[in-house]
Amino acid sequence: MKKLLLLCFAMAAFHLCHAQQTFPVNGAWDVRPGQYAFTNANIVVNAGQTISNGVLLVKDRVIESVGQNVAIPKGYVVVDLKGKYIYPGLIDAYTTYGMPEAPRQAFGSGRFQIVPTSTKPGAYGWNEAIRPEMNAKAIFHGDDKKAEELKKNGFGAVQSLIHDGIARGTSVVVSLGDERDNEVMLNDEAAAHYSFSKGTAATNYPSSLMGSIALLRQTYYDADWYKNQKEEYNISLAEFNAEQNLPQIFEAGDVLNVLRADKIAKEFGKQYIFKTDGEEYRRMDAMKATGSSFIIPLTFPEPYDIEDPLDAKNISYEQLKNWELAPTNPAAMEKAGIKFAITSYGLQNAKDFWTNLRKAMDYGLSEKQALLSLTQIPAEMLGVSDKVGSLSKGKLANFIITSDDLFKKDNIIYENWVEGRQYVVSRMDVTDLCGIYSLAGDELANIKLKIGGTPGAYDLNVERTGADSTRAKGTIKRSGDIVTIYFDLKNKPAGSIRLSGYITSASPVALAGDAILPDGTFTRWTATLTAPFTPSTPKPETKPDLEVGPVVYPFAPFGNTELPKQETTLFKNATVWTNEKEGILKNADVLIENGKIKAIGKDLKAPAGAKIVDATGKHISPGIVDEHSHIAVTGGVNEGTQAVTSEVRIGDVLDSEDIQLYRQLAGGVTTSQILHGSANPIGGQTMLIKHRWGVLPEQMKLEGAPGFIKFALGENVKQSNWGIPQGTANMRFPQTRMGVEQVYVDAFTRAKEYEAARAVKGNHVRRDLELDALAEILNDTRHITCHSYVQSEINMLMHVADSMGFKVNTFTHILEGYKVADKMKARGIAGSTFSDWWAYKMEVQEAIPYNGAIMHDVGVTTAFNSDDEEMARRLNQEAGKAVTYGKVSEEEALKFVTLNPAKMLHVDNRIGSLKPGKDADLVVWSADPLSIYAVAEKTYVDGIPYWDIDKDAAKQKALKADEARIIQKMIAAKNKGEATQRPTGGGRRPHYTCDTIEDDAYVVADDYNGMQSKSTVDKSKDQQ
Repeated sequence: MKKLLLLCFAMAAFHLCHAQQTFPVNGAWDVRPGQYAFTNANIVVNAGQTISNGVLLVKDRVIESVGQNVAIPKGYVVVDLKGKYIYPGLIDAYTTYGMPEAPRQAFGSGRFQIVPTSTKPGAYGWNEAIRPEMNAKAIFHGDDKKAEELKKNGFGAVQSLIHDGIARGTSVVVSLGDERDNEVMLNDEAAAHYSFSKGTAATNYPSSLMGSIALLRQTYYDADWYKNQKEEYNISLAEFNAEQNLPQIFEAGDVLNVLRADKIAKEFGKQYIFKTDGEEYRRMDAMKATGSSFIIPLTFPEPYDIEDPLDAKNISYEQLKNWELAPTNPAAMEKAGIKFAITSYGLQNAKDFWTNLRKAMDYGLSEKQALLSLTQIPAEMLGVSDKVGSLSKGKLANFIITSDDLFKKDNIIYENWVEGRQYVVSRMDVTDLCGIYSLAGDELANIKLKIGGTPGAYDLNVERTGADSTRAKGTIKRSGDIVTIYFDLKNKPAGSIRLSGYITSASPVALAGDAILPDGTFTRWTATLTAPFTPSTPKPETKPDLEVGPVVYPFAPFGNTELPKQETTLFKNATVWTNEKEGILKNADVLIENGKIKAIGKDLKAPAGAKIVDATGKHISPGIVDEHSHIAVTGGVNEGTQAVTSEVRIGDVLDSEDIQLYRQLAGGVTTSQILHGSANPIGGQTMLIKHRWGVLPEQMKLEGAPGFIKFALGENVKQSNWGIPQGTANMRFPQTRMGVEQVYVDAFTRAKEYEAARAVKGNHVRRDLELDALAEILNDTRHITCHSYVQSEINMLMHVADSMGFKVNTFTHILEGYKVADKMKARGIAGSTFSDWWAYKMEVQEAIPYNGAIMHDVGVTTAFNSDDEEMARRLNQEAGKAVTYGKVSEEEALKFVTLNPAKMLHVDNRIGSLKPGKDADLVVWSADPLSIYAVAEKTYVDGIPYWDIDKDAAKQKALKADEARIIQKMIAAKNKGEATQRPTGGGRRPHYTCDTIEDDAYVVADDYNGMQSKSTVDKSKDQQ
């Protein structure tokens, strides 16, 4: 007791010692140093050094000395920690501790509130999502409740940031002490922070992931321009530049967003530290290739409650696999040699931190790496390794005292010292109550209390001996030295007996207090220890099922554990649709080698080691090319907030894990042009991809393909069907077809002026990504594909193009193409249309199914496109409709979905026909490819068999087996008592069409201080 009083007195003196110098004291100054000597401990100095039977000296909140045989100066409070451990205080590298909550933006609240530029008062930038001027140090205020949660888990310091916006400003590193905010700052500008989430910004732009990427890229260019200009003062750009020498931390989320952000980093010479969702295991090689460090959470998903087969249908294979594999992520990161810190951020319950960390260790994370990731690595990342992260002389006295090895399951964190101040998590001097006690008191004779378990988790069994012998299970609760016990022996006396009391002696242990008997009578009771408690032999602990399935590429149904490889293959005796002057060849052979078509002819000889496919009775055609598709996109297909968004790029938001890629391979599709939607007159840049199932997004792109951009006309761009209430303030221009024309004239006028200004030597012209793309159109290095229907509008755009000096490459949809085919031919404009769609909205009432045939007969390069993920699987049948409507020959009809779209896309030198030297993109059909009975049996891209109908049957069987295996594991986890979650149908990708307009909430951080979530409600209409 005397030692405890001395420690409390020293603590009070220590607090006075560290009263801030600039703050006055109301009363007499009493400045004394806080001096402590912790002896006989196992001191873990860092992840690579442990001192046995060591001494740690603390003075004035810093470590004065650490080692063995350290002399203890006079005046130090000595704390004997024999058998216990001291570890460096843990550091959480990613929190919002001490940050005020941002106002939540209600879902859909910004839908019709058009805010084109910032309304924030002051000389700031134009977009509220770019807020580098935000400094966490200016708004930080300690939070006792949050600090307590963190300290109980062993954390002594944290990074705290403003979790809002794309450029989020700077963070702070603070200790979790309970002093004034001024006194806990360890680094007032620890890092600059970024994300792809616009957060609570009122400005409408961006409303898509590709818009967020474009805005961030433009901000880098603007900041670079700002350094050497005198035209304006901009706080946001000035602060953005000032923060570039700090560590750059990017909250990316999933692995594909990591790659997107890393691409930006490489473009601007940056190296981001990535905060992720903890699922790097999906693409570990790609993560390592970034060369970045990571901050990963331990937010492992709970098992789904899917005992009901109907519930099981509401969970995706991806969710099943992620539940199984997520706990392996830290170990996989360690094995890959990637530097990473661990954060508790995102956990709904702070108590799950140690549970999940130990689970990660069950799956292979080493103790050394775990400690590094919670101490030294975050300290180095955040520029505070001179203060915290290890235990050495001169560093802050941030340390934790534990009963055993920190990572053992039964370890207890006793105390967490933050800057030399004690925080008690669990008392070290707690008397263990385990044992067998003899109870005494009125009506309590011959009763034994058997207390087992551990402090904080005792269990109680009660036994009456003698003639009325009986046994019962009781309940015992303890708070400090206060004990509460109740039990019911069912007879003599019948009813519950309630005891409340306290520990009267620690050695031997004795208890005493008041009792209330079943009839309400009060009496005194005592309990005397008579024998130690001998626990029954515990059941062997059931080891967790650590067997997990393999990672598949892509991380989706029908993924591969290993990507298929190019094959030298000879197809024998097929009907070959060449799309070349040779026409359709009967009983011919096709040889592919090194990803190219090597030869076509009869009686070809197979090279050594070649695979030979008997294609007798089969048909071989070029791979299908879809000129107009919206698959494999994430984060929104439209950036519809502005009339001109030529700066956004579909290539930035490719989703290589979209199952539609695989499904369309099953329909013979090998190449697709992925388009921006039709929400604005000048939309985003398109991307031509090959269906390389399982590769990364950048590897899907058709190498060397020319650039394209999406334009649009008609109802969508003037917002006819958007449901915008009349009179909405600041409605987006244009609202009429006349306005659409003016948008084009204005945009290209500005582009010409921009290009002319940049051409003048010495001009310091701001790089404008929007105008860059338009200048490429003027220079014929970027081509236009234009969403179109009505003759008058088509004529309008051709006239604007003639007058402004640019070309239209393709009119897509163009169901009134038959009216303007002659004008299109005269200008060399291609037409990509639907086979037989008509009358599904006002502007297509005059569409006819003969449209494609008429354009073709006039001499327009004509194609049929899908604009629909399901139709794309049957484009061969769509081509066949040209034979029905217009009597186009079968050979020419097939070109509508192969060679002709390849010509439109300026890649017919590589794809679209079967010719030696071209890419080995081909399909083996079971019958005439234009027949409704034809099935694609094999689809090759670059000579790689990405689709095989026989292998697909085996994959489907394996997929069902793997799903069943994981479901059984989930059911077993539930039966063992693990908390479960209900299936919600999450993980499903949205279905995008031309006019899918997602609510701005898609990129809003719904919870500023917690888990960031995304709404993916599809606001699309039925019209195309």
